[in-house]
Amino acid sequence: MVDPAHPEVQRRQRLLIGKVGLDGHDRGAKIIARALRDAGHEVIYTGLHQTPEQVVEIAIQEDVDAVGLSMLSGAHLHLFGRIIELLRERGAADVTVFGGGIIPEEDLKQLQKMGVRKVFRPGTTTEEILRFLDEEGQARSVEP
Repeated sequence: MVDPAHPEVQRRQRLLIGKVGLDGHDRGAKIIARALRDAGHEVIYTGLHQTPEQVVEIAIQEDVDAVGLSMLSGAHLHLFGRIIELLRERGAADVTVFGGGIIPEEDLKQLQKMGVRKVFRPGTTTEEILRFLDEEGQARSVEP
């Protein structure tokens, strides 16, 4: 399905949007999930208070292309790291991991080194997130 606003999208991606840990604020995650769905992607939203193990299990079962995590609790280094570790252990290291929320600038390089492909901070537009996912999807479709 091709979105007229984003004609470069060649295939619908399966995306998981997750809320990990004790953070109970999910408005942003729901807004992003809706925007991704409206752009033609298939979106699975985990709901609040998931463990890294639950998120990875859902990602594996649903055969997702990417996992997006909304983080506001300050536990982002631990939680992103654990999810990436579990994806690798389960043979799903090719799943793109991205996130957003209240994440300090000084932690961005460490998250990138862990394997987080992109972090969207407050003020990011949904168009920026869609552009990133379009690029990731295109890169995935040309890989051997």
